[in-house]
Amino acid sequence: MPFSPADHPTGEDTASSDGPVSTAGVRASVPLLEPPGWAPAQRALFDLLDHAWRRFERDFTGPDGRLDYNGRLTTRDGVDDFYEAFFNWPQLYLLGGADDLLPAAEQHWEGVTRQLTELGMLKDEFERGYDWFHQGESLLLLYFLCMAAPERWSQRALRFAELYVDPAKGNYDPDQRVIRRPHNGSDPERRGLSDSDSYPWLPEEAELYGFPLDWIQPADAPVPPLSVDPRLGSQMRDRMGSGDTAVNLAAAGLVLNAWILSGEARYADWIVEYVGAWRERAKANGEVIPDNVGPDGTVGGLLEGRWYGGHYGWSWPHGWHSVGHAACVAALAAATVTGDDGYLSMVTTSLDTLIGHGKVMAFTEADSSLPAKWLAQLGPDIHTPTLHIPFRHNDSGWFDHNPVTPAVPVALWHHTAAPADRARLEGLREASGLDWRDVRAFRAKEESGHEEAWFAFLAGDDPGYPERILAAAQAQVRHRLARMDRYRDLDVAEEDIHVWQQSNPVVTEALVQLTWGGPQVLYNGGLQQARVRYYDGEARRAGLPPEVAALVTSIVPEATVIELVNLSADRARTVVVQAGAFAEHTIVSVRHTACEDDSWVGDMYDYGHGEPTVTEAEVPVGSHLLTVVLPASTRIRLTLRLSLRTRTPSYRTPFSADAPVGSGVGLPGGQVGE
Repeated sequence: MPFSPADHPTGEDTASSDGPVSTAGVRASVPLLEPPGWAPAQRALFDLLDHAWRRFERDFTGPDGRLDYNGRLTTRDGVDDFYEAFFNWPQLYLLGGADDLLPAAEQHWEGVTRQLTELGMLKDEFERGYDWFHQGESLLLLYFLCMAAPERWSQRALRFAELYVDPAKGNYDPDQRVIRRPHNGSDPERRGLSDSDSYPWLPEEAELYGFPLDWIQPADAPVPPLSVDPRLGSQMRDRMGSGDTAVNLAAAGLVLNAWILSGEARYADWIVEYVGAWRERAKANGEVIPDNVGPDGTVGGLLEGRWYGGHYGWSWPHGWHSVGHAACVAALAAATVTGDDGYLSMVTTSLDTLIGHGKVMAFTEADSSLPAKWLAQLGPDIHTPTLHIPFRHNDSGWFDHNPVTPAVPVALWHHTAAPADRARLEGLREASGLDWRDVRAFRAKEESGHEEAWFAFLAGDDPGYPERILAAAQAQVRHRLARMDRYRDLDVAEEDIHVWQQSNPVVTEALVQLTWGGPQVLYNGGLQQARVRYYDGEARRAGLPPEVAALVTSIVPEATVIELVNLSADRARTVVVQAGAFAEHTIVSVRHTACEDDSWVGDMYDYGHGEPTVTEAEVPVGSHLLTVVLPASTRIRLTLRLSLRTRTPSYRTPFSADAPVGSGVGLPGGQVGE
């Protein structure tokens, strides 16, 4: 049933995040006679995760938050591995994790930052100079901390963004609209790609990924030792150690974060300028975004005109796996600050080109350089013919075929909700040869990989998905707890520094999909996407309240459908629903379930009433917030009609000092409409 938040002034809502906002509220009245299976399973996962992160903290970290590591790092690599172990801890807090999880995550960022500074890897708390494939991974923890506690993290985040926005910091050339070096950061004196004469490439890496600049040495020439191979030495330093590379586009995520925190136009202007330059280069290159720009602003300027061959580019080492993610992070950033989805074309044309070159084959027949990833993810389907697309390109053309990774096309579709982006996913599903409803209990490094099954669920093809993905998440937590027991007493050496991220027992993909209606964050530096987020109206903090479960079953704007369940038998809960990860959407109206007979709420188990009669009511909202009161043992289904991206993205919460009035939150004790 609808209600108006008591004693709150109201005002006319606008499509901006400024000014007073009048927000409707609803109260659940449908009795929870038998909880749906996904609801207790979801709360059980929250409970298990609460146990798991505490175990990891106890077994792998020191009193100041740093990781238990007494070694040294001999190359520029490794910073990301320290931060990655905690990247989704504040994300779990935002979902509804324990109150003390946020300060724990903050302490671990501080401790790891001190640790890496002592190891000589950071200057002024930021990477001295490394590629953005890895920097993007490192910064996810910071981005989620900004989202969870902007008042404590904004100053630091803005300082980091200035390293790129301010040309005086040495990273950005505004005349050529390029980031000056593939290895960049807080130390402008860090040049080239290595501190030694030769790039530290290992034999096993050469076996998997080959060599950069493979065209400078005849294929039939004797292979020299890695330490003197010109492809890893002077030629690599001269041709790949300066100028811009496509993976630097992930820096747009850092600047977008600063814009959301501050609202300052200069950050948006930088994104438009830098990403716009790459958009122009992609258009001039035909269908595929190039991967390198010389210091003079010329594509292929150091590679004899080649649009491919740059550092972490199309030829070496990962191709689309690095280029596609960085380009998508940047294109989404530009579309967010401008409202112009045309920026996404530099991603979609490249992706569609790869799909056009796709081949149907079994993975066992493919020339993939990522076997470990797919053996775990495909399981028995490694023998099933499915669509493979080429990830890499060199003088011989396209090669390195892999199954389609869904993260980028799903991120595009989630952002635009456009028929063309949905049709691309449906086409990929049809061409796949695999059953997209299958859920396997694997956990990729990116803590994603189940987007196909989630898409099938949202398409209405798999109502059992929520329970199966929650079971898979539980299995991964328990698997990682067992790993922690095995490696707890390991004296971590440099070659073992991945053990922390491999043992991190916090798994959030299932909760992000089911409760927020969003995909897991793009791992190489993206910001979170979500149709909705939640706040606990009583605790006045982000996340679902205790004993409340949520399920998003549709994310099309005209019918973003949420089910909320209060599993508590004796306590009411208040949930504030926010439209969008950053309050960027507007809830035009809400249609919700209601019980015609109010006595069902006051006398839940008087079965003399027979089955309750459930109807639907519609309430206009016109805000980014909706307050929902859930009496004990009740449930409600909300059908939100959203207007996407009609508000300025913001990290402000409903409880901030400058929160809009009339939002139905902020009453003493957090009570709303009681």
